[in-house]
Amino acid sequence: MKSFILTLFTLVTCSTYGQNNTFISKPPVFKNCKNQEDSSQLNCFNQEVFNFIFKNFQTPEDIDSNYKGEIVVVFEVTEKGTFKTVFVEAKHKSLKKETQRVFNQFPQIEPATYNGNPTFRQYSMSIYLPLNEANKPSDIEDFSVNNNNNQSKTNEIEQLTALEKKAKAEFDSVQKAVTKYQNKEYNSQIYIPFSHENYFRFDRSMNLVGTNSHTASKPFMYEDVKNYYDFEAENEALKQDRRTWAGQKLWNEHLVQLQGKEYWFTVDPVFDLQLGKDTDADFDYTYNNTRGVYIQGGLGNKFSFSATVYENQGRFAQYVNQYAESLKAFGPDPAIIPGRGIAKRFKDDAYDYPVAEGYLSYSPAKFINVQFGHGKQFIGDGYRSLLQSDVASPYPFLKLNTKFWKIKYTNTWTWLKDVRPEAVVDDAFRTKYIANHYLSWNVSKKLNIGLFESVIWENTNDRGFDVNYLNPVIFFRAIEFETGQGAGNAILGASGKYKFNDNVNVYGQFILDEFSLNDVKAGEKSWKNKFGFQLGAKYYNAFKVKNLMLQAEYNQVRPYTYSHNTIVLNYAHNNQPMAHLWGANFRELVLIGRYQKQRWFGEVKVITGVRGFDYNNQTDNFSYGGDIYRDYNDRPFDTGVEIGQGIKTTSINASAQLGYLVNPASNLKAFVNVNYRNFNPEGETLNVYNNSTVWFNFGLRTDLFNWYFDY
Repeated sequence: MKSFILTLFTLVTCSTYGQNNTFISKPPVFKNCKNQEDSSQLNCFNQEVFNFIFKNFQTPEDIDSNYKGEIVVVFEVTEKGTFKTVFVEAKHKSLKKETQRVFNQFPQIEPATYNGNPTFRQYSMSIYLPLNEANKPSDIEDFSVNNNNNQSKTNEIEQLTALEKKAKAEFDSVQKAVTKYQNKEYNSQIYIPFSHENYFRFDRSMNLVGTNSHTASKPFMYEDVKNYYDFEAENEALKQDRRTWAGQKLWNEHLVQLQGKEYWFTVDPVFDLQLGKDTDADFDYTYNNTRGVYIQGGLGNKFSFSATVYENQGRFAQYVNQYAESLKAFGPDPAIIPGRGIAKRFKDDAYDYPVAEGYLSYSPAKFINVQFGHGKQFIGDGYRSLLQSDVASPYPFLKLNTKFWKIKYTNTWTWLKDVRPEAVVDDAFRTKYIANHYLSWNVSKKLNIGLFESVIWENTNDRGFDVNYLNPVIFFRAIEFETGQGAGNAILGASGKYKFNDNVNVYGQFILDEFSLNDVKAGEKSWKNKFGFQLGAKYYNAFKVKNLMLQAEYNQVRPYTYSHNTIVLNYAHNNQPMAHLWGANFRELVLIGRYQKQRWFGEVKVITGVRGFDYNNQTDNFSYGGDIYRDYNDRPFDTGVEIGQGIKTTSINASAQLGYLVNPASNLKAFVNVNYRNFNPEGETLNVYNNSTVWFNFGLRTDLFNWYFDY
């Protein structure tokens, strides 16, 4: 380990050349060494360092006086003559702390010089315990290299201009600029990876009465949350006392973390290694094998970036596999893994599904942020969203966040695909576009309301991405009429949240796809009344138990909502909804309990609901409004439309999870999960069938996104 450290710091050396006193390098000089000959200056410097350590080092109280060990120190004497520790390695944290204290007390001395000019010097030494005259520190090793005897090198340097000399020193100056990593992501425009379990940690902090936070538009940037939750302090409290490099990287730190004056970046491996058993499956076990890399960084204070690449193979519970294959795209590939992407066959009964996500984030001013990338978005305070959700595969997006006063305004433009065989053109997936506006307004300390509008359009008449919808402050409905009837599909929505106190809030959403006042007055349950709503509540520190959160949520969407009579203008992507996982024509109740204590966490979730499915047989091929990809002109009747029409199906999904946060920096978690599913349709078809199963699962996962298995 020591050899590795010394080799690492050798990379930040400064080189000196000298001959005939033209280029002369001198070590730092203590006051007691000023009268020494030049040849003795280095020995005097060494001795003064030794003496100061002997005089000031105090063995910590938790260390036995007879303890035998070694402390490796890399330190620097700066251009101003001050001492600074660069690296301290010791078996005990108290020894590191005491060593740093001693070096902080060194007096200011005359700095080292190069050709008469002050310069910094770096040194390495070992301090051996117990500290006494018989157990002297090792000789101080100077990282600087002196090539005084290289005549040709000196002649070459003497011929360089001032600018060339500066250029030749550029690499060393870059190396010198590397400093200790200081958790720069916590103050950046980097996304906090959006998973419900991850966001639970700071959900209460952002929802305290009196905050001016906006919690619906997700994922959040660290910059959005830092005023309400101290990530650095929380992670520091979770740190384990690991003494080795490997222990620190596994339990506490990013694998790679580098910081300079104007840049920083981190690199972490990504794992999702799961093994399980599905009691309903006709194969032995389920598994997921994900390996990847997660990179995030920043340049200056305004530009950030992130990228995640996954390589995956998996075989899931039987009902998940069958749902994935029902989403199959045009072409030879057998399935689309829900929320991830198109999958090819792996072995005989598993899937291979590569995924890549990433984005660039730029904040030209304090109140505005622009992002461009490939990923997913979410709007809402609940477990589900009826406005924009993260249940579909990742997609390209351009996002504009504007925040001022009590307002946050989010504009999102996305490029989506319809991958069905009937939608492809010249064997290529058909492209459509969605532009969303979401305005969040904190009306008071307790009340927030939000307004949402969306339009979906395609490349009609070769118009491509219609610049009409780039305007961030217009009403899409007016533009839809301006571009022609049938040129787009507009959807309107609203949201709200009320904080009763710091521990209790209620939230809701309303989505309106189409509405006929006359039909509502008629009371005949017209198909035209395409809308849905959500009502939910959260109870933090429930029953005075710290970090226990209880959540109840009800969702309801009428038939034909999100669908359209034009083949691709539905609110969906890659055969998956862009809003609620169940599409339309459903009622749902969600009950969730979450708890965390230090690195341990647990979750219990129950989801029950009623849905209506299409028959899709020779005698009945009507659309009953649950499949948002179906043309709503294929409906069987115009009135008497009710939720659950078609094949009425009741379902229960219940799960319990217990986990341990292995590494707070990378969000690596170990977990065990049990999921029960009962799916009970009144009639069965090829894709709608009775199912009751228990799926037991355990593994190790880097928690960067939401997995939804409650179909």
